[in-house]
Amino acid sequence: MTLSRRAFNKLALGAGLAAPSHIIRPAAAQEPKKGDELVVGIWGGAQEKIVKEHVEKPLVEKYGCKVSYVLGGTGDRRARAYAERGRPSFDVIYLNIYESRQAVKDGVTQAPTPAVKNFEALYPSARKGGYGVAFNPCTIVYDKRKASKPITSWKDMWNPEWKGRIAWPDGLGAEGISALMMTARAWGGTEKDFDLVVDKVKELKPFAAIQASQAQLFEMFDQGLCDLSVEFGSFTRSYVESRNPNIEIASPAEGQALAMNVACITEGTKNQKLAEEWINLHLSEPCMLAYAREIYYSPTVSNVTVPDDLKPKLILGDEQVSKLVDFDWDVINASRAKWQARYDREIAG
Repeated sequence: MTLSRRAFNKLALGAGLAAPSHIIRPAAAQEPKKGDELVVGIWGGAQEKIVKEHVEKPLVEKYGCKVSYVLGGTGDRRARAYAERGRPSFDVIYLNIYESRQAVKDGVTQAPTPAVKNFEALYPSARKGGYGVAFNPCTIVYDKRKASKPITSWKDMWNPEWKGRIAWPDGLGAEGISALMMTARAWGGTEKDFDLVVDKVKELKPFAAIQASQAQLFEMFDQGLCDLSVEFGSFTRSYVESRNPNIEIASPAEGQALAMNVACITEGTKNQKLAEEWINLHLSEPCMLAYAREIYYSPTVSNVTVPDDLKPKLILGDEQVSKLVDFDWDVINASRAKWQARYDREIAG
């Protein structure tokens, strides 16, 4: 899920036009044939490794098909999917939460349906913009040695003890939007109250830094250059367990910001059935547990039995999932250019 926030913003601004209706082809769920090739756009690294073992392998065994991958960040494959709208080279494309919902509106990808058997087990928030395959919420992360008491609210960032010690997330990527929109929620506003957000965030300045990536943030934590930021909980947990046990992952009373990886079937795919089968396997227990065990991504389905040792490290069950805070992405996506200019001028500047 890591990508250049600025690169995404530029792509988002240029890719928002809806597809002309004449190039959208209805999906045909024909039975797969031996030798059919499914093209999947997904992140590399651990995620590629997991889907090859728990999705590709059983799919190939069942249908005798082939699977090829387009790896990398969402920005490049999203741009390519828009360019190919209605005549896709992808069959399944993985996107972030805000990209996936816009792609359905723009006729690039299909809305989710019960044709994927595990659709019925998806939590409601994972049935939007495609098929949510991993919850990866954003929250406050901080050095607990520097805190006079545990952080229990997003408002705690405004406690004077954090002045000059905050690494604010760069731009309007997942972490940046989470920080901005949870500021709105904490102080009684909504996505439509950006003036309030900017005024409150400016109260936190000066920042120790503007952090542009997880790697940069974790290096700053290691060197004591900052003590608090907003970041993905899963990546931070891996960092805590491998490098820095002093970092705490907060569970604020207002909730953590919903972030999610979403598997999407392209409009016009010639491999509809294979794509549905691929996603169903991704939502199966073996794949969900591999994601949870290896990279601390939380399951998006309710029918997974999670080992006791993993339960405290994940978002699980209706009660915890319902506390994840979703945003009005229509307002956010329509406001990106204006918000980015104000961010650059008044927050990062």
